[in-house]
Amino acid sequence: MVAKGDMLYTWTNNADIAKSAECGGAVTGLLHFALENKMVDGVLAVKKGVDLYDAVPVVITDPEELNKTAGSLHTGTLLLSKLVATYLEDMKDKKIAMAVKGCDLMGLIELARRDAVNLDNILLIGLNCGGTVSPVTARKMIKEKFGINPDDVVKEEIDKGQFIVITKDGEHKGISIDDLEEEDYGRRSNCRRCLYKVPREADLACGNWGVIGDKAGRATFVEVCSDKGSDLMAKAMAAGAIATEPANPKGIEIRGKVEGAMKKLGQKWRDRDFSALNEDLWGTIERETGRCVKCYSCIDQCPVCFTDPEQFQKDSRMIRRGGLPVDPMFHLRRFAHISDTCVNCGQCEELCPMEIPLALFSHAIRTEGDLLFEPKLGKAPYTN
Repeated sequence: MVAKGDMLYTWTNNADIAKSAECGGAVTGLLHFALENKMVDGVLAVKKGVDLYDAVPVVITDPEELNKTAGSLHTGTLLLSKLVATYLEDMKDKKIAMAVKGCDLMGLIELARRDAVNLDNILLIGLNCGGTVSPVTARKMIKEKFGINPDDVVKEEIDKGQFIVITKDGEHKGISIDDLEEEDYGRRSNCRRCLYKVPREADLACGNWGVIGDKAGRATFVEVCSDKGSDLMAKAMAAGAIATEPANPKGIEIRGKVEGAMKKLGQKWRDRDFSALNEDLWGTIERETGRCVKCYSCIDQCPVCFTDPEQFQKDSRMIRRGGLPVDPMFHLRRFAHISDTCVNCGQCEELCPMEIPLALFSHAIRTEGDLLFEPKLGKAPYTN
């Protein structure tokens, strides 16, 4: 019997998955079971592309293909939520499963509020997330700080406060994330500010935090967060697809401490990033956005800005068509449009060709609004 609220150490019984997956292969094993047993029609996942720095989204309908998506990819900075709404039209009325980090899940929740996705048709396996690293930053960091050819790295991981790389020759090297980020390497700036580390609005919340003893590195910590999640776990256990044991109470305590430490670190970065804007927020926004070339990436990739870019401009009488530099109202209108729902996913900033810190501005405005209105309106189901 599996119930909502249960906390379990879980691992796959599939030998092939166990060879390629991490932390016992529970996530890949559960996705494999759900697809093989027709609980879902497909799995939206991410696999490694041409190298470690290339993340490719894939829809998988053959359970045996899931092995290609096993393992972590911290240098993959895709946001899956917008992909569901934009590119999976053929799957609109079918059931899919997804492994999601916090910003993926926040984006899906906001899209569901706009009737752009149907969460009843999505099985969500949440992944504890300490952040991701931009591919360009990762390559530069590995070359300059680790003294290693980025093309020689076959695996990376973030563990115990370090960014760790493993080369094809078996060399392991780790450097403190704090030390890297003090020099502006490490995680993306939006990830540093994130407080949503354990995505409990998913059906299951999974990760390695809190797995101790003989199961360390060989099992996944799974928190059952919904009836849908408990149903998947119960059926997979009954079929022998996965094995479980109750999470060690000390491990549960450690998991809570890790989550708390990550939140404190996120708050530290918020205080640092936002305080730098306090003296001249709107002046800074006007100066930085003056580089804008109106490519519309910030609109096109935002999971909460669901509007046609051309219509966005046509509807405004205060934005000139064509000419550059762009009118300040272009960005002010966009900030107003998303100010109450920005999920701090960082896609606007990640994909901006002019390197405008758009995520910082949007997140600061959203956070300020939350402080003013949350006591009256109640908090969102997540904390970003």
